[in-house]
Amino acid sequence: MIERVPMSKNGHARLRDELLRLQRVDRIDVIKAIETAREHGDLKENAEYHAAKERQGHIEGRIMELKDKLGRAEIIDCSSINCDKVVFGSVVTVEDLDSGQEIVYQLLGTEEADVKKGSISVFSPWGRAMLGKAIGDEFEVKTPSGIRMLEIIDIQCAQGS
Repeated sequence: MIERVPMSKNGHARLRDELLRLQRVDRIDVIKAIETAREHGDLKENAEYHAAKERQGHIEGRIMELKDKLGRAEIIDCSSINCDKVVFGSVVTVEDLDSGQEIVYQLLGTEEADVKKGSISVFSPWGRAMLGKAIGDEFEVKTPSGIRMLEIIDIQCAQGS
């Protein structure tokens, strides 16, 4: 059975754009860099050649990874989700019951998760702990600094994701 990769419409579009850029721009640029480096002679001690070949390996690996994830993508329209409980795409405000600090996260797929931009993976410990919870529900998350007690303060539907 194929394991589906959940992602928002925006996340799917970003991955598709990255794939196209890698295939149409980066791949061609690295091939040109390899050709130029070959013209410099002895390949054994040619740092430019080895760097370009290494970059080519990274590009080809990422292309394969993106093709796999996009092929298994389950695109979820975050603007049409039910906001009664925390689900994929929800924008959730939680309160740390020890410190009183409020934190806002959107639950997205692994490829889209970026804590600095306010999104976490539904597969992360925080994401798994929040799934299915409603406003007022308390839950705990095990973190490197210990167990944190949190409460769901608000759940909003994502706009246009």
